[in-house]
Amino acid sequence: MSEPILKSNAWPLSTWLSVVSLTFASFALISSELLPMAVLTPMAADLGVTEGAAGQAVTLTAIFAGIAAPTVALIIGRVDRKLINLGLCALVVASNIAVALTADYLVLLAARTLLGIAIGGFFALAGATVVRLVSIQDMGKGMSIVFMGLSAGLVVAPATSTLIGEAFGWRAAFMAAAGAGLLALLLQAICLPSVPAAGATSLSSLVGLLKRRHVRVGLIVGLLFFGGEVCGFTFMRPYLETEGGLDATSIAPVLLVLGLASLLGSAIAGVFADRMLRNGFATTFLVLGIATIGLLSLSASYLAVLAFAAAWGIAIGAGPVMTQTWMGRAAPDQLEGVGGLFLAVIQFGITLGAMAGGIAVDSLGTTAPLFVTATCAFLAAILIVTQRAPDMVSQTPASALAPAE
Repeated sequence: MSEPILKSNAWPLSTWLSVVSLTFASFALISSELLPMAVLTPMAADLGVTEGAAGQAVTLTAIFAGIAAPTVALIIGRVDRKLINLGLCALVVASNIAVALTADYLVLLAARTLLGIAIGGFFALAGATVVRLVSIQDMGKGMSIVFMGLSAGLVVAPATSTLIGEAFGWRAAFMAAAGAGLLALLLQAICLPSVPAAGATSLSSLVGLLKRRHVRVGLIVGLLFFGGEVCGFTFMRPYLETEGGLDATSIAPVLLVLGLASLLGSAIAGVFADRMLRNGFATTFLVLGIATIGLLSLSASYLAVLAFAAAWGIAIGAGPVMTQTWMGRAAPDQLEGVGGLFLAVIQFGITLGAMAGGIAVDSLGTTAPLFVTATCAFLAAILIVTQRAPDMVSQTPASALAPAE
């Protein structure tokens, strides 16, 4: 059965600005989440803790993001979503300033829980907010722009934070992240229109979402994608060093190409998500699987490694956009609830992927995590091609899909 091609509408400048303000927010959030990785050694030394303990600042953030994702939608009721977004950005600013100023490890961890709440809340509400800004027909395009901030953060933040930390100290890096959060807050205050709630999310509605087949498929695919991606990416460098025979100088361009390609993947995914969701979704994971097998089989050729790394990056950049759009189409009447479930699954997948990768490396060697990635990718592609693209629920209230004024 062929998929219906939804007609895209031209956006006025005000809509572009409102969506881009969300892009800056996603950039500030992901940059703040990953920041401890870039300054781990000096931060640990200054606080008088081990590097392993300091690294828990990232783990704790991810845990609270997973908890907050479905919870925020349950407790915010019908409060204007613009006010919620502004409050979440304020948490980003407060968290980073608190970390920059504290000398107490426990205070640092408490501040990072605030960041986790902000991440969980923002990305749980992102799909619903974008739909209210641009309509359900352009959800893929809108989410691709928002997720470009996430991809840009993955590419830019670690290197920039390292440079700032080396030049001015690790605390300055957190103050810079606070500045990014403040910029995102100001842009949303100026550019984001009022986004009245289309409805409140209840616990029963969350449970009801799990009864929808397309929602379950989206959650399973999201678990496979994020778990498999993190499993392979976490141990990409050790694999390239041990099996590919590459040194740090040669690995850096590979990771840069992968990061830039993920930015491209986020940028182009919206077109396919809006016009050919199922085919684009399946192709994304097929490309990820093939690229991973390519990295495993042609590591002796440096140009081949660069090419497959680029394909890998495009797929991991497109994956979140495709998955979020699939989930939105599966439950357009419960966008905030399904967004919360989706983000909770993401955080669980990331945790599971990191654990599986560590076990695989210790037991079978550095190639094993990439085999896990390829297997997850092919399973996700097979699952998608056996499904029809989700149809928008006919009983969806018009207010849930109408763009905000």
